[in-house]
Amino acid sequence: MESERAMTISEMLNIGLMQGFAGLSLFAVLLLMGLGLAIIFGQMGVINMAHGEFMAIGAYTVYMAATFTEHHAPGAMAAYFPVAIVLAFLVAFFFGWLMEWALIRHLYSRPLDTLLATWGVSLALQQCFRSFIGPKEVSPTLPDWLMGSWAPMEGLDIPINGMFVLGLTLVVTAGVLLALNKSRWGLRVRATVSNRTMANATGIDTKKTDRLTFAIGCGIAGVAGAAFTTIGSTGPTSGSLYIVDAFLVVTFGGAASLLGTVVSAFGIAQTQSITEFFMSGSMAKVLTLSLIVLILMVRPQGLFASKVRR
Repeated sequence: MESERAMTISEMLNIGLMQGFAGLSLFAVLLLMGLGLAIIFGQMGVINMAHGEFMAIGAYTVYMAATFTEHHAPGAMAAYFPVAIVLAFLVAFFFGWLMEWALIRHLYSRPLDTLLATWGVSLALQQCFRSFIGPKEVSPTLPDWLMGSWAPMEGLDIPINGMFVLGLTLVVTAGVLLALNKSRWGLRVRATVSNRTMANATGIDTKKTDRLTFAIGCGIAGVAGAAFTTIGSTGPTSGSLYIVDAFLVVTFGGAASLLGTVVSAFGIAQTQSITEFFMSGSMAKVLTLSLIVLILMVRPQGLFASKVRR
């Protein structure tokens, strides 16, 4: 009897650990999406409703890289994925740069107009995905080293692709924080956010800084799409499924705080993952959203409010 009880407790512990790791996988995708959005929305004040489509651009880039490698260089399948991640960043970066130059730079003083304009871009990109790639969801062929699982103890299997996504997220997050706090680009961004007029007066090209910042935020969304391909398939509307959660992450954490984005993504992902163990997925989302709304009613500036000099 005691052995059966001990086995039951052990199984429950393993299930709880696996559910917690599932929350970490969701945390990784939300954090990568939230990081790009925190730079664009939090640092620049642009409401980019097409941010999810840049995630889809990154995912489709990985898919096309996998297809090309599989047909023309099958011997390189084991090494293509890291290169595809870099390509996903560069392609999303390019389209972000182009979008800022063609559209966003004319709307910086009209945030609600950026919402409508980028929503139109979002719909246009979804139609482009349907027309040029196809309406069906696709998945790239992953290298063998991303398949399988790691079993640190009996009854506990942790997917290797989930560990890879988590590691990639930590590397990207550390890189963004380091760049914002230690690089010349980060200094220009912080100066522009703090006081745009004074930054112009000191010789900082704020327009160039805005364009580069927007493109980097889109590029990070592309990396999120590349990571997403390891845990799910990609379709024309895949990115739009995460845009609301990404905005929740940024708003809940504090619009101009990257640390708040990290904490918020972790809290939302773990809350949703744990509640899904006890109830349906839709009810878990409702409960998570209700908790966020209640906390924002008490603290509308978010968990970590940045002090900005006006």
